[in-house]
Amino acid sequence: MPDKVVYTTSAINTGAREGESHSPDRSYEVKIATPKKMGGSGDGTDPEQLFALGYSACFHAALEHYKKEEKIENRSQVTLTVNLLKDPEDDGFKLSVAVEVGIEDMNEEEAQKLADKAHAFCPYSKATKGNIEHTIKAVPYVEGK
Repeated sequence: MPDKVVYTTSAINTGAREGESHSPDRSYEVKIATPKKMGGSGDGTDPEQLFALGYSACFHAALEHYKKEEKIENRSQVTLTVNLLKDPEDDGFKLSVAVEVGIEDMNEEEAQKLADKAHAFCPYSKATKGNIEHTIKAVPYVEGK
């Protein structure tokens, strides 16, 4: 039996990495630009930043799912870093992801257990499993980081 679709969204891009992306109803629009470090204008958001924003929110939602299940009310923070790497196989690019999870007043060993559960549950993690390198690490919680 096919999986039940619970939500669908889409985005439209014109101009590739020096263009614009938006939702079909234009409720969200963003100027896209290649980072200066890569020879671009840097005058906008790059696709890797958008991926990091979406993935971090999704991962944090998965973490909150397990915190709620275990009746943990401590504040938490997810910092997700996306690296754009040179791919020697085709001279193109590939991604890697580093996720840091901090949970207030929780030791790193316990936080790591929750982070690992969240990684197994998060739809972004499932979608990228086996395709990109992931590093999941518990870190001390720092408010406002």
